[in-house]
Amino acid sequence: MTDFSTLLEIATPAAGAAGLGYAKVKAPGVYWSLVGLPVTYGRFRFTYRPTMDVCGLTVQPSAFRAWFVRNVTRGEVLPVPPKVRRVRFSSTGLRITLRLAPGMEPADVVAASNRLRHAFGVHAVHVIETGPGLVELRMTGYDVLNRVRLPRRHPRGPLVVPVAVREDGTAFVRDYAVTPHALTLGANQSGKSMYQRNLITGLAKLPVALVGIDCKRGVELAPFARRLSGLATNPEEASVLLDALVTEMETRFDALRDYQGIAAGTPDGQITSDLWGLPEHLRPTPIVVVIDEVAELFLVTAKKEEERRDRMVTQLVRLGQLARAVGIYLEVCGQRFGSDLGRGATALRAQLTGRVVHRVNDKQTAEMGLGDYAPDAVPVVTSIPANRPGIAVASDASGGWSRIRTPRLTLNEAVAICNAHAHRVPDLPALAAFRPVAPAAAPVAGPSLVKPRPVTD
Repeated sequence: MTDFSTLLEIATPAAGAAGLGYAKVKAPGVYWSLVGLPVTYGRFRFTYRPTMDVCGLTVQPSAFRAWFVRNVTRGEVLPVPPKVRRVRFSSTGLRITLRLAPGMEPADVVAASNRLRHAFGVHAVHVIETGPGLVELRMTGYDVLNRVRLPRRHPRGPLVVPVAVREDGTAFVRDYAVTPHALTLGANQSGKSMYQRNLITGLAKLPVALVGIDCKRGVELAPFARRLSGLATNPEEASVLLDALVTEMETRFDALRDYQGIAAGTPDGQITSDLWGLPEHLRPTPIVVVIDEVAELFLVTAKKEEERRDRMVTQLVRLGQLARAVGIYLEVCGQRFGSDLGRGATALRAQLTGRVVHRVNDKQTAEMGLGDYAPDAVPVVTSIPANRPGIAVASDASGGWSRIRTPRLTLNEAVAICNAHAHRVPDLPALAAFRPVAPAAAPVAGPSLVKPRPVTD
């Protein structure tokens, strides 16, 4: 009995240590919650002032404070660090809100973020300015982009779709009310199609109309046919579909004009209101147009095709400039996009506010996607390894950017989600002619209902 007790005393700590080691590799979220979070918070709590001092994030106290400490409390006058206003815990890290000391700016904290990461022993530290004199330290305890799981808490709205996870553990969402049009770039096997699947399945759950333009014979978008309101699989069909979308846009502008009492001769560009100002019974269904490979709309093989190309590009630019007000949004995807595609390419790109760039084959493509918004993000894109598909850099017109990664979603899972929400396809007469014919479901093998009869001589 004594030997068994001794063995139990030795085996229990060994099993616990082995379990924690396994969790650290296979379940980093569990390890962080059990071990990493308490250790990191204790280190932050007891070493905060000296760490800030060493990192250069302190200032000299005011004359009154120095006099009060020296003459009233009889203490030592120490430099003043930022004041901790709030500490929040999460399954991925810590979020600490700081009130900056007088004379400091957020750039000082950003410059010291790497030193803070080493000092507090976390995977990464991201600094977000949340208000005048307020910054938030978002510490992540492990690499959240290694095994991606969408957080349960994310911004919500009528046209908000969670698509990926940022490297600070928060959700990256496509909010069409804030960023109506977007450009997504990426080389083959970079994860661009995975991003597109997550976006389409997220939109499939919302009361919107999905329209696809896939000039690769529909191999990317045709599997979602049951949820699509329109699909074009070659440039000829795309040209007609874009004409129908422009006609629908003009019809919606006429409805806005009639409701607001604006004169019939007012140009569309001067109607500044949008469809969300209409009563619900008059509000048309939002339309999201997903273009899988935009370069196929620009490229021509014969001179007789140039007229069609120019018309398609003109219609796309019109949709990018005007269609947001009437609830038509563009999701443009491609491997490469720039002025070398031809006339109208840069005009269209200027309307695509959201930018998501995956691994690319050349630096020029990264500069086309991010060079005009966030030039410092271009080296980050060119350093994305080929063995981590799905990682991208997301930016917008504000100049901010972050690394993101989409969760893995197989084509079968995406198709099942779209089929489950096929009843959400709205009735749009303008797009009825382009509604794809969904393939019939394959019969499921089952037991025979015919009762066999024995054969007798």
